Amino acid sequence: MKSIAWITDSTAMIDKDFAAENHIYIVPLRLIVNNEAYKENVEITSEQFYEKMRQHESVSSSQPPIGEFMELYESLKGKYDDIIVIHCSSELSGTYHTSLQAAEITETEVIGIDSRVGAFPLREMVMQGIKWQQQGDTALEIKAKIDMIIENMDFYLIPASLSQLHRSGRVSGTQLVISQLLRIHLLLRFVEGKIIVEDKIRTFKKAKFKLMDILKRDINVVKSVCIMHANNIEEAFQMEKEISLFAPFLKIEIAPFIPVVGVHAGEGTMALAWIRQK
Repeated sequence: MKSIAWITDSTAMIDKDFAAENHIYIVPLRLIVNNEAYKENVEITSEQFYEKMRQHESVSSSQPPIGEFMELYESLKGKYDDIIVIHCSSELSGTYHTSLQAAEITETEVIGIDSRVGAFPLREMVMQGIKWQQQGDTALEIKAKIDMIIENMDFYLIPASLSQLHRSGRVSGTQLVISQLLRIHLLLRFVEGKIIVEDKIRTFKKAKFKLMDILKRDINVVKSVCIMHANNIEEAFQMEKEISLFAPFLKIEIAPFIPVVGVHAGEGTMALAWIRQK
């Protein structure tokens, strides 16, 4: 079995111990609060971040600096047979392209994968990739299989704060005003790496029911689903109960969102993601 290093970022939600045991190198995105930058999940916890976000309106995020990637690639030279680079969607962050640029500058040969997503599906791509590696697949065979995961994943979000989306540039001022006046909740979806508005729905409850209906369409080709929340565990437990009523056989995981989601969608945001099995 050839040795493989995995390069990803903090949006992948990968446990640090698992990463250390499986040659996964996680480069953290930056959270910027009141003009002070923190390495996501390294220099600030989710709880600390949300507390600061409540106190300051100036909250944003940024990709890791190219120098951090360059240092990493230099340190990995000659240690592995292959290096697989897989990051959050290039449509939402410059992290993937910055990582590849750093590899080119340091003359490090890598196999690049744009996950077109983040969070649970990105984590599953890496974890499944490691299983395939242990079964003897080559790096290129693993990439081909991960590409199939990308084609068969679904990821939906119900953002808690349109104001936060407006500040981060995801929602226009007109959309914000209309949505607030009509008390509309957006149901968002990842499509080809971009986040689009799937539907505009009155009340959070109706938006959640719509999301459940979408999951039901795929229920015969889904083995597990992940409920993600931005510091909203009570609603996550409620969604788990509701899904269990119509799909008691489904494996349900509840996971906290990485803080960068709170930056753009607001504290309280809920999401559901799954991968169709072919």
